[in-house]
Amino acid sequence: MRAAERLPIDLSYYKAYCYYRQNKLQEALDLLRGQEEDAAILQLESQILYRLGRMNDCMNSYEKLQKFKIDSMDLKINIIAALVAAGRASEVQTAMKAQKVDLTTRALRDTRSFELAYNSACSLIEDKKYSEAKEQLDLAKRIGKEELMVEDYGEDEIEYELAPVSAQLAYVQQLQGQSQEAMQTYVNMINKKAADTSSLAVATTNLISLKGTKDAADSLKKLDRLIEKSTAPNHLQLVESLDFKLSQRQKEALYSARVLLLLHTNKTDQAHELVSALLGMFRDSVFPVLLQAAVHVKEKKVQKAEEVLSQYSEKHPENSKGVLLALAQIAANANHFQLAADSLSKIPDIQHMPATVATLVALRERLGDSNAAASVLDSAIQWWKNSMTGDNKLDLFTREAAEFKLSHGRDEEACLLYEELVKSHGSTEALAGLVVTSARTNLEKAEQYEKKLKPLPGLKGVNVESLEKTSAARHVEGPQDMTVDVPEEVKKQKAKKRKRKPRYPKGFDPANPGPPPDPERWLPRRERSSYRPKRKDKRAQVRGAQGAVSRETAATNASGSSKGSQTTSSSKTPAANTDQPKASNKSRKKKSRS
Repeated sequence: MRAAERLPIDLSYYKAYCYYRQNKLQEALDLLRGQEEDAAILQLESQILYRLGRMNDCMNSYEKLQKFKIDSMDLKINIIAALVAAGRASEVQTAMKAQKVDLTTRALRDTRSFELAYNSACSLIEDKKYSEAKEQLDLAKRIGKEELMVEDYGEDEIEYELAPVSAQLAYVQQLQGQSQEAMQTYVNMINKKAADTSSLAVATTNLISLKGTKDAADSLKKLDRLIEKSTAPNHLQLVESLDFKLSQRQKEALYSARVLLLLHTNKTDQAHELVSALLGMFRDSVFPVLLQAAVHVKEKKVQKAEEVLSQYSEKHPENSKGVLLALAQIAANANHFQLAADSLSKIPDIQHMPATVATLVALRERLGDSNAAASVLDSAIQWWKNSMTGDNKLDLFTREAAEFKLSHGRDEEACLLYEELVKSHGSTEALAGLVVTSARTNLEKAEQYEKKLKPLPGLKGVNVESLEKTSAARHVEGPQDMTVDVPEEVKKQKAKKRKRKPRYPKGFDPANPGPPPDPERWLPRRERSSYRPKRKDKRAQVRGAQGAVSRETAATNASGSSKGSQTTSSSKTPAANTDQPKASNKSRKKKSRS
């Protein structure tokens, strides 16, 4: 590249491509700025933007590129991948039809249809069409296997090459609730290492999400193998060039899983450091902010978590739906009901949903504001009245609002709501509710509606007035003798009953039964007449710690030992005295000889 700078030819495109291959993406993008937007420049620019995670800009480049009408399978594959990554998976099928892509034709199966089917399956997964996605993945696996077998690949090599498809199939099983099958696939891939590093990283992350908090320490070790250890603060890098192979979304999922595992293993300091690094790495993403709030909640700093989420929602209102939901949950758990209700009210997309309405009504009731709770129900009813959706919830909200207003003393409003229900459906429950509600406000109106109720079966012959005049049943205290006439035949049958012989134990002779059993055998031993308690041992017992002696014994032993010492000393002293005279006698003899 240094030699190219001295040439008179503009080689900016080739220099940018070299930077792209070296993963110096920002430098490559800077070189392309100001260049004429031809097909080659736009294609390289779109790939750089895709690697940078700037999907909207990437799609803009691809839209400009389509004006050149390039018939390239690589371009079609890249456009579908960019649409999926940009969150526009619903447009994939339309784009495939516009580009005349049909995965059922035989001609297409011979030219790069493996990757096309895989990308199409990814778009179906984003649209939650899991059965169709599984069909596309099976097709991609079959096509890929056929192509690799033609090229004389072995079974292990084929398994290695098709590992991304296997991982995606396991992910579809995971989404469909087939957790055991998905887990088995992930475990086999990790243990055999029959996949490239990016597929192994995806399998590891998905396996951890399946296991949850189970074996959190082991899961943390597996994730740590994918991250390089660095002494630089706030610096994160994946091992084995995973930074180049994984998308921004996959990296985000991997790091998020590690933060959650650190929190579950009570390593809040490490989680705090990792979140600080993620805030710098993923500036346009909301996940680091949510993780930062989770760390504060783990540290029991709820107010700080609420501040972080509130500040982000104010700065980025267009991308704060998940943040506001998290803020509402944290505030509700901390009994900050006003903040929770305000947070939910700032999300216009879900104001009419049953779960949101029920939560808002409950929060307003906790705050003692029944008027605000009633207005939430009224606005939901109004929204569903104007809605043209097939699954209309108008009757549900009308019924709930009527019951709510009836329980809070708003009888007239509840009566109007029940009237709407009767006019729309005329159900018996709505009519009964209308009768009960009208009885509180207008008795004549209640009687009119009561006549519309269907009579209960089996009550036509019952005279209500006579039932009211009859005396109630009296309670009879104490049992009474009742004489029952028994026929003679029954008495004879009872008398004719055969008496069975008693069954005795084996070896028992009824003629010589022996001594009768003790009648007190069922009583406890202490309560029997033959019980004699054991005598207490009146001898002196030594009590205390092991090796201790009583005071009397110690005194006796002490006196005995003193006497013994005196006798021994007296016996030794004379012996010493007897020696001295002998020595003196010898000395005398020696003197006499001299």
